[in-house]
Amino acid sequence: MALSQHPIEILRFNTCGSVDDGKSTLIGRLLYDSKNLMEDQIEALERSADITGGGQINLANLTDGLRAEREQGITIDVAYRYFATPKRKFIVADTPGHVQYTRNMVTGASTANLSIVLVDARQGVIEQTRRHTYIAALLGIPHIVIAVNKMDLVDWSEDRFLEIREEIESFLPRLDVFRDVKFIPISALNGDNVVDTSKFTPWYQGPNLLGHLETVHIASDWNLNAFRFPVQWVNRPNNPTDHSLHDFRGLSGQIAGGIVRKGQYVLALPSGLKSRVKDIWTLDGSKDEAFSPQSVTICLEDDIDISRGDMLVGFENLPGRNSDLHAKVCWMHSKPLMQGKKYFIKHTTQTAQAMVTSLESKIKLSTFEAESNPPELAMNDIGVIRLKTSKPLVFDGYTTNRLTGSFILIEQGTNLTVAAGMFSPPTETVKPDDVDFAI
Repeated sequence: MALSQHPIEILRFNTCGSVDDGKSTLIGRLLYDSKNLMEDQIEALERSADITGGGQINLANLTDGLRAEREQGITIDVAYRYFATPKRKFIVADTPGHVQYTRNMVTGASTANLSIVLVDARQGVIEQTRRHTYIAALLGIPHIVIAVNKMDLVDWSEDRFLEIREEIESFLPRLDVFRDVKFIPISALNGDNVVDTSKFTPWYQGPNLLGHLETVHIASDWNLNAFRFPVQWVNRPNNPTDHSLHDFRGLSGQIAGGIVRKGQYVLALPSGLKSRVKDIWTLDGSKDEAFSPQSVTICLEDDIDISRGDMLVGFENLPGRNSDLHAKVCWMHSKPLMQGKKYFIKHTTQTAQAMVTSLESKIKLSTFEAESNPPELAMNDIGVIRLKTSKPLVFDGYTTNRLTGSFILIEQGTNLTVAAGMFSPPTETVKPDDVDFAI
């Protein structure tokens, strides 16, 4: 049975790069030229022109909403904008370029299908370009666009464009994660090759930026090979007037991977109990099948003991289950991460206690090399650590499944999110000996 398709796809993407590379201006230009602004938004831009635009409309103000951002001409916080064309819907995250706000960039890019890394054609490739490209690779973003901006300030030089392209292509193989890479020469300020093709680049035969965003293939980005369903809520409707729902018991959540069908056998972890799928409910009613990343309610034939934090999985491509975990983390707190510290770990729909048992390495983003056994990880550092959790977690490697392979660390006492993490592939998966596989 063929999978049903959404009527229109949603592409999530982020912009990143160094300070003043034109990230906010690019998003403003996309919204403005694609006719996705309301009249009141245009009027607000015109009113702010004399304050921040020198009498001209400043498109960056569409995303730089904080007063400090407009006064300094920089992006501090992550701003989300939504727009659509006849071909696709878009959710875009405008992320900061400053090194001190690297954690904000990680937050904005964590759910992206595609990342746009801007490079100032005058400055070329700098450390922050490499840093954000590495983070995009670390987060498993499969598609990347290198937008060489401000080409008008280098007289639309093809040689300069090719020079930047060659330098970036020299280190991309070391990252070995991007499914496709596109290089596009643009001028975000003037709109060249953003929504409309520029007359100044006859030497460039590729698509403009919006054309690429509308056509990049993202249907295969989700893992459809291994069913994963973290249970978020046990759904028991309490409606005394509707007796048809009196015995209803469903498991609600978002499918994190794979496909589920009526009649399919599933395994509940960590208990190891098995059952069959009796029904699948969505907003549109009962369905014969569902797939990642849909949010559904699954009813089982057996009333087995399942609660929030448990996970339903298929009988193929089983996940790992362990309390000794290996992961990469981006540290987000002003207090450094040190060995022996205890935190809460939030993974899918469950929370447990965790202790950092070792700091294995810290990544030097200027060279992509690892420094072994660092004494600590400071804010915005990226490193490899080992964790010991209070109970075994059911997980996949981040490169296999971005949803079941990611987690955050939370500081005890303050409940501050202090790190975003990505699990390494499990050294061993759930074994047939652990559960009754007779079905």
